[in-house]
Amino acid sequence: MIPREMQPKLLDLARKFPVVTITGPRQSGKSTLSKMTFPDYRYVTLENPNNREFAEIDPQGFLATYHNKVIIDETQRVPQLFNYLQGHVDAADEPGQFILTGFQNFLLMDGVTQSLAGRTALLTLFPFSQTELSSQGKLPPTLDEWLLTGAFPRIYHSAIPAGDYYPPYIQTYLERDVRSLANVGNLDSFRRFMRLCAGRIGGIVDYSELAAEASIDQRTARRWLSILQASSIVFLVQPFSKNFNKRLVKRPKLYLCDTGLACALLGLRTADDVALSPFRGALFENLVLMEHLKRQWARGVQPEVWFWHETATNEVDFIIGSESSPQAVEVKSGATFSAKWFKSMKVFSALANLGPDQRIVVYGGEDSLVTSQGKVLSWRDW
Repeated sequence: MIPREMQPKLLDLARKFPVVTITGPRQSGKSTLSKMTFPDYRYVTLENPNNREFAEIDPQGFLATYHNKVIIDETQRVPQLFNYLQGHVDAADEPGQFILTGFQNFLLMDGVTQSLAGRTALLTLFPFSQTELSSQGKLPPTLDEWLLTGAFPRIYHSAIPAGDYYPPYIQTYLERDVRSLANVGNLDSFRRFMRLCAGRIGGIVDYSELAAEASIDQRTARRWLSILQASSIVFLVQPFSKNFNKRLVKRPKLYLCDTGLACALLGLRTADDVALSPFRGALFENLVLMEHLKRQWARGVQPEVWFWHETATNEVDFIIGSESSPQAVEVKSGATFSAKWFKSMKVFSALANLGPDQRIVVYGGEDSLVTSQGKVLSWRDW
C-alpha cells in the first residue's frame, strides 16, 4: 500500500476528537486510509444492504453493536444515524470513538454540521498526490501520461489501465450517487453535463452557456453543478476579493478533482491524445491546482486559493497563501521556459507589492530555476 501524507494528521485528530469524519470523492482511498491507520478498529460499511437496513431500522441497536473504536464507511447512506451518534458520543466522552467516511454530499455534511458540531474533526481526502506516488516510484514517467492516468488509488494498487478504470467509475457515480442520492432522473443528460464541465476546465463558469449546451434551464445547471461540487467531482476557485479599484471578473473558475477523470470525459485515450489536445494546457492547470489542494488537505488545512483576472493579458492563474501575504502562480504547459511567462503577473504584482519570491511559474519542463522575476518550477518539483 502507498502511504498517505494525511495519516499523521488523522492520528493526531483521533487523539483529540471523539469523531473524525473523512470526506472526498468516491474511491479516493478513505476506507483504506482508515483501516491502515486504525488496524484494531472494527469496520462496518453501510454500502452493505444488511448493515444499512440495521442502521436505518434500529439506529440505537446499531450503535450498541458498533459502540466504540469503529470505522463506519459510506455514512452518507444513512444520514439519520448522525442524530443518534451525538448522544452516544457525549455519553462515552472519550476521543477516537468513531472514524466516519463518506463522499461529501449535502446529506453527509448536514448531519456533520448539525448533529456533530464540535464533536468531529473534518478531513478531506483526494486521490494520490504526486509526492505520494513519487515516494514509492509509482509516478507515471511523463507529464502527459500523468495527466492521462490520474491519481485514483485503485489504478496503482491493482495496475488497472486508465481506459479500463474510468468508464465504470463514471457509471457507478451516476447510478449510485447521482440517481439515488441527488434524485437526478435523466442520467444521460447529466453525463453530457459532466463532459461539458470537463471541456471548461480553467474557464469562468457561465451558467447560461452551460445550460444552453446541455439543453437544460439555468436553474437545473446550477443544481447539477452543485451536485458535482458536493460530491467532490468539481472544484470552484473564487476570484481574489481584495479591492484594488479594478473591474474584475466576479464568477468562479471550474476544475475537476482529477485529470484522469477529465481525460476520460473528454475522450482522450492515450498520452499522445493528451499531448496533441487543445485541452492540454487546461489539464495541466488543473493538475497544478489539485496538487496544491492535496498538500493543504493532508495537513488538515482548509486551502486558500483564488485567481485574478482583469483582462486577458492581466491575469494570474492562482493566488495562494493569504490575502495579506499572497503568492502568484502562473501555469504554463510548455517544456521550454520563457521570461515572457511572468508578464501576465506584472499588474497584479505591482498592485499587491509582490517580490520575486512571491511569484511562481510552474511549467511542463524538467528543470527548476530561480530568475530575477521569480521562481520557475518544473512540474516534478511542484
